[in-house]
Amino acid sequence: MARGRIQNNIRSLRFHHAEMTQQALAEKVGVTRQTVIAIEGDKYSPSLEVAFRIAHVFGVPLEQVFQYHADEPNVGAA
Repeated sequence: MARGRIQNNIRSLRFHHAEMTQQALAEKVGVTRQTVIAIEGDKYSPSLEVAFRIAHVFGVPLEQVFQYHADEPNVGAA
């Protein structure tokens, strides 16, 4: 089964929201600053609840914050 990856626009959204800090976003979402750093750096995929909270902070749809990119399966793989 092909695995995908999740990318995000958190850094850009923070910049366009009065240059919100990672700490300020973390406090609004209810997570640690380290969690925001990991999510923003594509090192960690948030729970669905946290993803919705992040989108809510910025007042945008979930798809504007996170995008899922499916990897193509290997052709001819069994």
